[in-house]
Amino acid sequence: MAHGLEAIAWSAPWLAPYRQSGEPAAAAVLQGATVCDALNQAMSAPVRFVPQSELPAGRAYEEHIFQTGNCPTRDGAHDFFNGLCWLHLPLSKQKLNQIQAAQIAASGIQNVRGRVRDAATLLDENGAIFQGPDMLWEALLAKDWQRLFVQLRPLWEQAQLLLVGHALLEKLLAPRKGMTAHVYRAQCGVTPLSELDRWLAQDLKPDKLALKPFAPLPVLGVPGWCAVNADPGFYRDAAVFRTQQPAQA
Repeated sequence: MAHGLEAIAWSAPWLAPYRQSGEPAAAAVLQGATVCDALNQAMSAPVRFVPQSELPAGRAYEEHIFQTGNCPTRDGAHDFFNGLCWLHLPLSKQKLNQIQAAQIAASGIQNVRGRVRDAATLLDENGAIFQGPDMLWEALLAKDWQRLFVQLRPLWEQAQLLLVGHALLEKLLAPRKGMTAHVYRAQCGVTPLSELDRWLAQDLKPDKLALKPFAPLPVLGVPGWCAVNADPGFYRDAAVFRTQQPAQA
């Protein structure tokens, strides 16, 4: 069973950082390997990927990873992309897991996650890391889409958006215009992935996450990520590219 991995188009620009190890790992799954075995053989990671059945009933997933170093993994695209993020961003994924485990140790498992766990989960499932010029970030915060993607379009050559949310990567197997990432800014220039991972692991802190320091970004608006976004009219779709609402008096 291919478990959905046959739908991965490795030529998609958002998969470029993961392709070198991800494409052979996916091919191994398509040839009959389990997702956890394919991931374990792809690259070294701070966790060992194990079958989902090894997660004890009633135990929190994040707590189990923290306590054992084993990452329960199902045979599907969602957990495959989670594994790729562990392989390529080991320090950041480990830091997020440490934060989650500390929050669980302090407060237990609640019906509703607290602000820190909620933000950590948003980044882990649906996040992206932006590196680039201040003017682009300021336009993104202002939801000034014409400025961000049309007027300042040449500046994107100095920028990078790295998708780190494994649920978002899974959803992009069938791209839709409205798919939106929670974007976290890296206060550094465009750097190799290993350096970005090191920076992010150091920057992630509970107090900062509690503020939910994210900006929404429809990812198919990124120049080069969708052929039709070369037309400025692409960004006039108000149902997707929503403008900043005025503050309530």
